[in-house]
Amino acid sequence: MNFKEIYNKTGPGLVVAATGLGGGDIVAASAAGANYGVSLLWAVVIGSLLKFCLNEGIGRWQLVTGRTLLEGWIDDLPRILTWYFTAYLLFWTIMVAAALMSATGIVANTIFPIFSIEVWSMIHAVLALLLVWNGGYFFLEHVMKLFIGLMFVCILFCALIIMPPITEILAGIFIPTLPNGSMVFVFGVIGGVGGSVTIMSYSYWMQEAGWHGKEKMGTMRTDLIIAYSLTGLFGFAIILIASGADAEAVTGTGLALTIAEQLVPVLGEPGKWIFLVGFWGAAFSSIIGVWHGVPYLFANFFYHLRDEKNLLETPESITKTPAYRGYLLYLCFVPMLVLLWGRPFWVIIMYSVTGAFFMPLLAGLLLYMNSARRWLGEYVNSWYTKALLIICLILFSFLLIVEIREQFFS
Repeated sequence: MNFKEIYNKTGPGLVVAATGLGGGDIVAASAAGANYGVSLLWAVVIGSLLKFCLNEGIGRWQLVTGRTLLEGWIDDLPRILTWYFTAYLLFWTIMVAAALMSATGIVANTIFPIFSIEVWSMIHAVLALLLVWNGGYFFLEHVMKLFIGLMFVCILFCALIIMPPITEILAGIFIPTLPNGSMVFVFGVIGGVGGSVTIMSYSYWMQEAGWHGKEKMGTMRTDLIIAYSLTGLFGFAIILIASGADAEAVTGTGLALTIAEQLVPVLGEPGKWIFLVGFWGAAFSSIIGVWHGVPYLFANFFYHLRDEKNLLETPESITKTPAYRGYLLYLCFVPMLVLLWGRPFWVIIMYSVTGAFFMPLLAGLLLYMNSARRWLGEYVNSWYTKALLIICLILFSFLLIVEIREQFFS
C-alpha cells in the first residue's frame, strides 16, 4: 500500500491519532526514554494495541447498532452512569483543554519567546476555535493529515539520525523488561499513548465520513490499524530522541527545550528547530481535534436525553446547535482561568490523573455491552477481544491507583 492509498483509505482514524498525540503522550514517552532508554519501547506496542481494542469496540458498536456508544449508555444503562459521565466530562474538559493549551504554549514560547506561555496558549486556543467554528469535518481531516505529515517528517527524521543500533531497538520492542523503578513509567506510556476520552469522538467522525452499516466494518478496522501503527511509530520516535536526554531535566515546562538541546551536538541547530516544530505540530493538532470532537459528546448527551433526536440526524446538524457551539466556547475560554494560575506543568499532571479515571470505565462498559447478543448479534466480542478488554480493565485500573498515589501521596 503506497502513501496515496493510505491517505485515501484513512480519515477518522488519523484524526483520532493526531488528537491523541498531545502533551501527555510526549511527556510520558520522553520521561520513559530519558530514564530507561529504549528498554521500554515494548510499552508503546502494548499501549497502541490496547487503545486500538477500545476504539475498535466503539466503532463496532456504532456500525452494528446505528447508535453512538454514548447513546447506548443513555438508553440501555442506569441513568446514574450517564450523569456521572457528564459531570466527569465537564471537569475533564477543563483539565484536558488547559493541559493542551499549556503544552502548545510551552513549545511556542520556546520557538518564539516574544510572548509568555500563557499568551501563546490563549492564541492557539482561539485559533483552534476559529478553525472549528468555520470549518467542516473534511477541512479538519485534511488539516490533521497535514499535521500528521509535519510531525512525522520532523520527529522521525530526528529519531532516525540519532537512533541506537537496530538490535537494541528490536530488543526493546520484542523483549519486555522492567528495570528497577520503571513501573510508573511503563504505565504512563501505556496510558498516554493514543488519548483517553477523545477516542469517544471517533463515533462522530465516522458519521461525518459517511461510514454507516456493517459493510464498513473492514474499512473502520483498516483505518484504526493504520492510525495506531502511526501512533506507535511516533511513540517509538519520542522515546528514541529522549533516550539521550538528562533524566533529571526531562520534567517541568522546560521539557521541549531540554530534549531539543540534546539534539544539537548530533544534528546541529537545525535539528533542534526541526524537533521543536514537530513537537508544536503534535500539540496544536491535539487542540484542534479536541475542540472539534469533545463538543459532540456534550451535544449528543444533551439532545438525546431531551429526546430532540432530530437535531442529531447528521453530524453537520450537531455542529450548528447551541449545545455544540456553547460547549466549544466553554472548552476554549473557561480553561484559560486555570492557565492564569501560572502552573502549566501541574495542569498536565492533573490531566493525566483525570484521564486515568475514564479508561477503566470505558474498558468495563465495552466488555459488557459489546458482549451482549441482544445489541450486537453476531458481532459480539470474540474471546481474544474479551481478553484484551480484561487486560485493559486491569491495567488502567492499576494505572489509576498509581497516578493517584504518585501525584497526591508521594
